[in-house]
Amino acid sequence: MDTGRGSTRLLSLLIRRPSRDPNVCRACRQNIQRRQYASSAAAVAETPAPSHDHVPPVTQASVPQRSYQVKAGLVLSRAPLITRDLTTFEQAYFFYQRRLNERLALPFTRYFYFKKDTPADLEWKRKQKERHTAARDIGVYNAYSKEGWNDELLVGAPESDPEHQVEALLKDAEVPGIGTDELGESRKESVERPMSRVTEADKQGNERSLERRLDRTMYLLVQNDQGRWRFPTAGLEGKENLHQVWPILISSVEPVVDMESQATERVIVQAGGVNMNTWVVGHVPIGHHQYKYPTPRLIEDKGAEELGEKTFFMKARIMAGAADIAGNKLGLTDFKWLCKEEVQKQVSPGYWATVRNMLAER
Repeated sequence: MDTGRGSTRLLSLLIRRPSRDPNVCRACRQNIQRRQYASSAAAVAETPAPSHDHVPPVTQASVPQRSYQVKAGLVLSRAPLITRDLTTFEQAYFFYQRRLNERLALPFTRYFYFKKDTPADLEWKRKQKERHTAARDIGVYNAYSKEGWNDELLVGAPESDPEHQVEALLKDAEVPGIGTDELGESRKESVERPMSRVTEADKQGNERSLERRLDRTMYLLVQNDQGRWRFPTAGLEGKENLHQVWPILISSVEPVVDMESQATERVIVQAGGVNMNTWVVGHVPIGHHQYKYPTPRLIEDKGAEELGEKTFFMKARIMAGAADIAGNKLGLTDFKWLCKEEVQKQVSPGYWATVRNMLAER
């Protein structure tokens, strides 16, 4: 009996303190713990769940949904029409390459091209005597003389200037005429000069013309009724998507039959007129601009509260034509074609911070 009572007492102590007794091995302690968990789970399962009466949900006053107005913006650009101006280093480099080529090339054989003692041969001899080389735009230089090694220009020399080279080519292209002029010199028939890189719009400062800054990418910037300059923008209507809305920003009011075409023509039409041939690059926005109202605006018909505007910009190119904002429905008062640096001067700093990376450097 004493042995039985002692065993029972020892077992109860092990159950209460299975992890503190150093005389119990790890396997026995884990077995005892699992038995305790099973007994506790069975006790919880047998306890009946208390019954509660159904409590109806508490209805709260309806709160207007907060959101941003989604708009579509258009970054309409004209690509550069001519190459950019060369830097002074590039001018000197290309000029040096032409003189180097003159040194490495074989001598010009004039009898293969001009018959001896003909007018063409005499004219060639006259020009050869002036410039000492067959090349027409590298100045006075003889690649086969003792000074042929000296083919680099000094600082400030005009021979590497593109304008100087053009004048040299025009002078060489003059054809001798018949007779003499009033001063007794032989007549020369002048050739047609190439068009200047600086247009009349550049000279007049006409920022509404596309015929300016031909070596730069130009962007259409419009002025709204509040006097702010920005890219053409319009809100979405109905189930339109961004690609369907952008044409509103380019064209004028035109009767359209089919609904999709109507959505496509809306934005293009109301901002720039019908006299522009445009092309949208892709279906994905190239950037966005977020503007938060000073105070939220309540839209009663939708039961929503607008916190601001989110404008997603689509990229487009103009191929031909000109912008015309007469009779537009977006409240635009003026427009300009500007390059990247000029856009920065017209828009606000916050607007510029979001759109500057969408514009090309040249």
